Amino acid sequence: MRVRIPETVRRIVSLVPSLTESVAATVPDALAGATDWCSHPAGLDVARVRGTKNPDLDAILRLRPDVVLANAEENRAPDIEALREAGVAVWVTRIETLAEAFVSLERMFEHACRTEPPGWLAVAREAWQTPYAGPRRTAVIPIWRRPWMVVGRDTFTGDALRHLGVDNLYAGHVERYPKIPLGELTGRRSDLVVLPDEPYAFSATDGPESFPGLPCALVSGRLLTWYGPSLVTARDELRRALG
Repeated sequence: MRVRIPETVRRIVSLVPSLTESVAATVPDALAGATDWCSHPAGLDVARVRGTKNPDLDAILRLRPDVVLANAEENRAPDIEALREAGVAVWVTRIETLAEAFVSLERMFEHACRTEPPGWLAVAREAWQTPYAGPRRTAVIPIWRRPWMVVGRDTFTGDALRHLGVDNLYAGHVERYPKIPLGELTGRRSDLVVLPDEPYAFSATDGPESFPGLPCALVSGRLLTWYGPSLVTARDELRRALG
């Protein structure tokens, strides 16, 4: 079922942290609700509707949104359909590459938020325009431990790293986020292990010790996995973190 988005959008509920930050930076007065995981911008003061995987549908309906923003990977199809069955318009993004992020955000603002694409989006696109020309490295990118899981095929994270000269060793895996035994990860002898601080909070004392002899780069998960205002500075910040 599809519900038409009204021509004028005054109330938006976002079920995706990066989309929440994007709306807050562009049409803040329209943001009526967000998930408990929506941590940016700092001090965000809107109604909370629980998590990305278990949103409080009744709470969302009480907020009377003109549109709900969701993502095919982060949100569950049954929740999206339940909202639509209740008469709510839901805009679902599907982003697997950096290029798709720019196009998808532009379309979201124009067609779902009924506003002009923001200036920060053009600045972010420009920041990523220059092709990487240096030596390339290979990497494994764990996102969880117990069990170990890594970034696999067709992900925004893998594509962003590719633009920074870092090629994901598991980009050809049949799964997008495969479970890989630690022995295999260390045995691949990649040039680098990239450890983001979300969804698992890898840190200097939790993660690098599992990869003795391998360089480990601790990076911000927001810079590596979010598509929004963070993209304005993400390229330069990630390059410094990757070393």
